[in-house]
Order: sequence, then C-alpha cells, then structure tokens
Amino acid sequence: MQQDVDISADALTEGALAQSLFQRLGEAIIQGEIPLGSKLSEPVLARQYGVSRGPLREALNRLQERRLVERMPRLGARVVTLSTDTFRQIYGVREALEGMAARGAALAMREDDLARLRDILARQEASIAATGDDAPNALGAMDQDFHVAIARAAGNALLDGLLCGELYQQLRLYRSQLRKVAGRGRRAVVEHRRILDAIADRDPDMAEWQMRRHVTASYAALAPLLDAVAAKNPSPAEELPE
Repeated sequence: MQQDVDISADALTEGALAQSLFQRLGEAIIQGEIPLGSKLSEPVLARQYGVSRGPLREALNRLQERRLVERMPRLGARVVTLSTDTFRQIYGVREALEGMAARGAALAMREDDLARLRDILARQEASIAATGDDAPNALGAMDQDFHVAIARAAGNALLDGLLCGELYQQLRLYRSQLRKVAGRGRRAVVEHRRILDAIADRDPDMAEWQMRRHVTASYAALAPLLDAVAAKNPSPAEELPE
C-alpha cells in the first residue's frame, strides 16, 4: 500500500533556499562576481551566504546541471572556464533549436504575443537610435527578451526548457566576457525585424531560415573574440577569499 509522503515546512524551506542560492550564485558567475575557473569551497560559500551545506550542495548540483559549474577529480567544484569548442557547440545547438522555435512561433504565436514581440523590437530600435551602435550593451536584456518571447510562443514546453532553462544561461556567461562588436547591435536589430516579419506573415520556412541566419551571424561576430578571452582564464583554480 502506498504511504503518504510528509513534506515538512523545513523541507519546503530548504528547497526554496536551494533555489534562491542557485539563482544568486548563477547570476554571480554570469556577471563575473565569481571569476571563471574559481574553486568553489563549500565552507567558504556557506559562511558567505549564511546557509547550511545541504541547500548549498543542492544549488551547486543544479549549477553543474546547467554547465556553469564543473567538478574535477581531487579539485572539487569550480566555475567553468571558457572554451572555443564549447562555444561552437552552444551556437550549433542554438541555431537548430532557435530555428525550430521560430518555425513554431510562426505557426502558433497568438496576436497578443506578437504585439509584445513588436514592442520589444520597437524598444530595441529606439535604443539603437538614441544611444548609437557603439554604446556599450546597446540592446541590454532586450536581446534575450526577444528570443525568449519567440521560444515561449512556439508552444513546445520541452523546447522552451532547453533554450530558456539551460542554453541561454550558458550563452549569457560567454557573451558577458566578450567585448562589444562595433556595428553588431544595429545589424542584429535588422535581423530581428526580418524574423518578426516572417513570423507575422505566418511563414514558418522563412522564419526558421531568418533565425538560423541571425544565429550564424552572431557566432561569426563573436567567435574571433573568444581566443584572447579564453587565454586569460585562471588556471589552476583559485580559492574564493574567506
């Protein structure tokens, strides 16, 4: 006979704490507050964040699943370092999945979601016009907002999870380390306009093609910058200050 499972308030609290730590540590890694290659000492982090080892270990496990943390034999957990091979793989998967998302959005996107996508693009165009394409981070979070809106409008929960739950986090880590490419922001907005037009026309073939072109162009602009950045990654892993 199946027994009832008692989920205590403490267990729920510990789960919520692990989720909060997962988000806070993940953002600290992406923003460079915890340097690439840094060794992650559980005692140090537990003291720093004022938590017990249980939820901290769970948060680190989740970060490992998202490929922001890796565990090395005899070295323990550390923040990942940049890799040109990994970057190429991320973009290869991104091209396929985002092409699929654009195709799905052209078939399934509702009018209210389409209006939101138009609003995001209008704000991108206004930002470029106001700040100029040489301004640091001219598109900011609006770039990811555009892609997330398409992924979520495709009507495929698995695809949404793969893109928004894992791939975009890895992509943010890499892009946060790379300097801005002159002219790329303005060009990206033009490409976004073409993707939006194809989705609005309910043309799945064109939407997929335009998205794949956009992702390929992004990789071509960023990949040459990675070698110099990857060479600066700390090795061996350095301990976080106590």
